[in-house]
Amino acid sequence: MAAFAGGVDLFYSLLVDRTMQDLLLQQGVELMLYGMGTVFTFLVLLIVATTLMSAVLQRFVTPEPAPAVATKPVAPAANDEQLVAVISAAIHKYRSKNK
Repeated sequence: MAAFAGGVDLFYSLLVDRTMQDLLLQQGVELMLYGMGTVFTFLVLLIVATTLMSAVLQRFVTPEPAPAVATKPVAPAANDEQLVAVISAAIHKYRSKNK
């Protein structure tokens, strides 16, 4: 009978451990859901507040007109040939130095 009583105690301890694990798992899931709900609620409130501030600012502040962009005159073709020569010389110097 002592062996049977030990088996019952083992079964009872395993059952208690299992219910304790289930309880801890349930509490962990609840805590996770509360945390995720809190973050979701905060983000929704942040979006609403940002949208409202944007609407208020657009109503009371008039946008300034963009300044006219001045166009640069086109450089003559002679400068392009000179620029190509300078770049070619720089590339040749770099390649000869880094061999």
